[in-house]
Amino acid sequence: MIKRQVIALGGGGFSMEPENPLLDNYILKQSLAKMPKICFLATASGDSQNYIQRFYNCYDNKKCIPSHLALFNAHTHKIEEFILEQDIIFVGGGNTRNMLILWQAWGLDKILTKAYQKGIILSGISAGSICWFEQGLTDSIPNQLSSLDGLGLLKGSNCPHFDGEAERQDAYKEKIKNNIMKSGIACDDGVALHYINEKLERIVASSKGKFAYKIYNSPRLTVDTIQSEYLENI
Repeated sequence: MIKRQVIALGGGGFSMEPENPLLDNYILKQSLAKMPKICFLATASGDSQNYIQRFYNCYDNKKCIPSHLALFNAHTHKIEEFILEQDIIFVGGGNTRNMLILWQAWGLDKILTKAYQKGIILSGISAGSICWFEQGLTDSIPNQLSSLDGLGLLKGSNCPHFDGEAERQDAYKEKIKNNIMKSGIACDDGVALHYINEKLERIVASSKGKFAYKIYNSPRLTVDTIQSEYLENI
């Protein structure tokens, strides 16, 4: 049976915690490959060279084969072939709306869905977290937090940076309360949601005292705070 996995980071990882490798190591450990091929998609940042270099600075020193796929300066026209030979995809943060529009234009949304069904691990931070859900809370439009439709591989909605960007808390709760967004799950920075076959199996974190939050109407707005597992203890 194919094991479909998504590891969605609310924050943290190599781009936010370069001195703390716990989340990056966790992602690599989920692959059965001895030297997993991990591909970085920095579309949401406009394929920032600095961001791509930080990815390599982290993963060049690990037991893996890192690569990246840029859409602005693509190195191959065989995008589907390249993606489907990876073991792990890591999607960086940035402008989620622009990222999804570009993915659709290049057919990458369908390719990533195919990769997921094949058992390639999908992971990412912020934009690279909310994109896998039906909806996400995004700051893609200047000066506002809005709902955005994702790829829908996972049910419900998602909100990253719940403690790091405090304005997200009220905005996300209000949108769920008013049925603008589906019920969902928010994450503090440094927290990752690990889904296996569309079921949330584990909530892990790179530091202590970090949480995830299930937010839903039942019938009133309800927030269930969930303690994460500190990875150093796992």
